[in-house]
Amino acid sequence: MSTQILWFATRGSGIVSLILFSAVACLGLLAVARAQSAAWPRFLTVEFHRSLALVSVAFLVLHIATAVLDPFTALGLAAAIVPLASSYRPVAVALGVISVDLVLAVIVTSLLRERIGQRVWRAVHWLAYGAWPLAVVHTITAGSDSFAPWMLAVTAGCVLAVGACLLWRLTAGDTNRSRLADVTRGTADPVALDSAWRID
Repeated sequence: MSTQILWFATRGSGIVSLILFSAVACLGLLAVARAQSAAWPRFLTVEFHRSLALVSVAFLVLHIATAVLDPFTALGLAAAIVPLASSYRPVAVALGVISVDLVLAVIVTSLLRERIGQRVWRAVHWLAYGAWPLAVVHTITAGSDSFAPWMLAVTAGCVLAVGACLLWRLTAGDTNRSRLADVTRGTADPVALDSAWRID
């Protein structure tokens, strides 16, 4: 019974982590694209992004801890840290380990943001965009129920959501570049630019 509880806890926390991680990726893309409205100012997106990221880390820790303790997979602590050290589905687990390592790099640099500077922090923060697809592939290849209809629906929903936000980000990027061109030509409205570009 305890083994089953650990297994369900591992899978459950992993699925919740994927959903939260996808939501964090979506909010990050929307924040970068400076998406906002009168009912939802951009600073709420930024703050929600940060808060949700903390919650996703908590579920990620639970996912790793229960996977290490689960005697069925017999991962051990080394397999949770070193890629390809797992005897259980080594490639699939390695993808998850690499994804976690990238997330840890983002967390550490975020905590040291004031010391390392904005440029270094931003460069490392781009790793989050690599961590997410690795987490998706890990979800598909590591779990015994990855191809169950409900799990496929969850994974597809996450992929579609992040894909839609990425498309929004690319579209908004064109708008932002045109605003930048207006600035360089001296034809931009300073008040409009301040409301659109200001970090709340």
